[in-house]
Amino acid sequence: MKYCSNCSKSIQLKKIKDDSIPRYVCDSCGVVHYQNPNIVSGCIVYHENKVLLCRRAIEPRRGYWNLPAGYLENGESVEEGAIREVWEEAEAKVDIKYLHCLYDLTHVNQVYLLFVAALKNKQFSCGVESLEVGLFAEEDIPWKEIAFGSTTFALKRYFSDQKTAFTNVHIGGFPAEE
Repeated sequence: MKYCSNCSKSIQLKKIKDDSIPRYVCDSCGVVHYQNPNIVSGCIVYHENKVLLCRRAIEPRRGYWNLPAGYLENGESVEEGAIREVWEEAEAKVDIKYLHCLYDLTHVNQVYLLFVAALKNKQFSCGVESLEVGLFAEEDIPWKEIAFGSTTFALKRYFSDQKTAFTNVHIGGFPAEE
């Protein structure tokens, strides 16, 4: 940041009283500009014994497979964001069942919240951010073509949970764990 969004004057990164983290502060109007992680919300969408994956039409990792997920918008809940992302990427309607995964990406200031959701009907197609969309059994997932470690983390734990009939919220993150 270089300029204050409140008064347009220059800002400085500095330590402020009673705060342990340096912040961008406007010397003119005194506004403190806090920067916080972005929330990514999405779903592991299932139908029968398969999960829905989308081949990305956008960067980063264009052409790789991923779960439908994206940045949460202001004014929406994480569930609403997850449902919206599934619609935008796979034109599918879902019922969210439970929270499955919390995944921290501290090096890029992101927190992922992934839900397990049932496909309402077997209707889905490519949204504007997808080249291809499909349902995959565990043995058919193109593991070497998965876009992100967070997706691999979530999918492996989902299939493990299915074998034990136990649902758990899995917590992971990069760089500590992928």
